[in-house]
Amino acid sequence: MYQGIIKRDARSFLREEYNRLVSEELDWRIRTLSTNSGPWSIISNRRVLVLCSNNYLNLTNHPLVKKAAIDAIEKYGAGSGSVRAIAGTMSPHIELEKTLADFKKTEASLVYSTGFAANAGLIPQLAGEKDLIISDELNHGSIIDGVRLSRAERTVYKHRDTDDLERVLNDAEKKNYNHILIISDGVFSMDGDIAPVDQIVKLADEHGSMTYIDDAHGDGVLGESGRGIASHFHVEGKVDVEMGTFSKAFGVVGGYIAGSRDLINYSLNKSRTWLLSASHPASVVASCKASLEVVQKEPEHLRNLWNNTRYFKDGLSKLGFNTGSSQTPITPVIVGDSSKARRMSEMLFNENVFALPIVYPMVARDRARIRTIMNAGHSSQDLDYALKAFEKVGRSLGII
Repeated sequence: MYQGIIKRDARSFLREEYNRLVSEELDWRIRTLSTNSGPWSIISNRRVLVLCSNNYLNLTNHPLVKKAAIDAIEKYGAGSGSVRAIAGTMSPHIELEKTLADFKKTEASLVYSTGFAANAGLIPQLAGEKDLIISDELNHGSIIDGVRLSRAERTVYKHRDTDDLERVLNDAEKKNYNHILIISDGVFSMDGDIAPVDQIVKLADEHGSMTYIDDAHGDGVLGESGRGIASHFHVEGKVDVEMGTFSKAFGVVGGYIAGSRDLINYSLNKSRTWLLSASHPASVVASCKASLEVVQKEPEHLRNLWNNTRYFKDGLSKLGFNTGSSQTPITPVIVGDSSKARRMSEMLFNENVFALPIVYPMVARDRARIRTIMNAGHSSQDLDYALKAFEKVGRSLGII
């Protein structure tokens, strides 16, 4: 009887909480793809131009990336059979980590099931009691959760403000911390702006701190041949922990860390999300490796991405939209009110343009937006089509 009461109360709480999210227009409303993730896809039975995928380079559809998966299934089967630490490390895992380390110009790398798993599993192992974590105030939720799992003291510095970071570091030197860990996104996923990683590394060196940069949205997008944020700022080998993902520009799935051999040895012995998670099937790993190779051999994908980015940003600005401080293919169209962002997304979908609203708590309550992301596979005709839809909807809603 007692358990039944608890269950009913729990169900009521869940229902009431969900209904509150709906009433405040803060709930996620999932649409379903029935084709691949491409520049155009069929979503909810409508053929739409996709402007919200992380598939920056359109590599999820690349013939060599798909063939690598098919060949690996034939040789290695559908699954790995275990966690990496027991019987789930196959030769493709080792080959991928070697290729990735060469790509990032680091001594070694380690592949995780996801980028979230890397942040949630490794950050708590890098800083504990009597340590301090210093985090950018707009860091991704996976970083925030990783920091919360740590027993370290934690503080934040103003977004991308290295003067404030230096102030925090100077204050920290007055205390007896064993270690200090500075964590920042490389590219901030809501606004598309870039962390000043070169200055962060310089301050960390001056204060004897460790640096951890989440390069999820810089991989394949920034730097020479898409090598990421460290390449972009010419600090390769100087970031202590480079974390990234294969699920965005590389078009597959999985997370990783790259750095020194000591970092990798430590991580694979201490990080529970690596030790206790089943490893990727060989098909996934082979596709990741093939994608890294395509990025280096076919620079036209990165070139197309940036050409599209510049064209679309310029078009939105000329129409009078507020695109914030974006420096990357992530371009927000900031409208302020959550309900207006919701309405704008729905109206765009009716114009066959798929671009999702981002609302609180992903962003501040008065900073709701449509977040757009470019794809190397978009044509100029596609972008003109999107701009016409944005103009029509924006004028209808009084945004421009």
